[in-house]
Amino acid sequence: MAGLASPPRYVSVVGGTDVSEGVLAMAEEVGRLLAQRGCIVVTGGRAGVAEAASRGAVLAGGTTVGILPGAKRGGANPYVTVAVPTGLGETRNALVVMDAAAVIALPGAYGTLSEVAFALLAGTPVVALADGWDVAGTVPARTATDAVDLALDLSAAR
Repeated sequence: MAGLASPPRYVSVVGGTDVSEGVLAMAEEVGRLLAQRGCIVVTGGRAGVAEAASRGAVLAGGTTVGILPGAKRGGANPYVTVAVPTGLGETRNALVVMDAAAVIALPGAYGTLSEVAFALLAGTPVVALADGWDVAGTVPARTATDAVDLALDLSAAR
């Protein structure tokens, strides 16, 4: 009997809703690169960075999970493969990064900062892309490729 393939890594991509086109392009590239590396992309499932990362992953043939604040799947962006409605509002931010192999954080606001904090509290590696977060414990990256490489290297070491 053949052995089972190793399970995919779940990598969370977090960032703001109202960000620049440059940040959205980076998020989309991160999603694409993660999917190409066999990862499942986890986001908050709505607009902005979450939608861009999900779009990149899906267009590359990957799978995405959106952890939604509302109680209905209809709040998900069109690139979410698996929508998980929580009904928890912004407190669902802990779930977005829970059990992630790594987190890639792009610029955002307080919701993104809370996701970074929850990940760091859990000992999950956080890669900060595009000057997103200068927070103790995060590892900076300048490009999407560097961010994905760092996230996967750091998560493999865990």
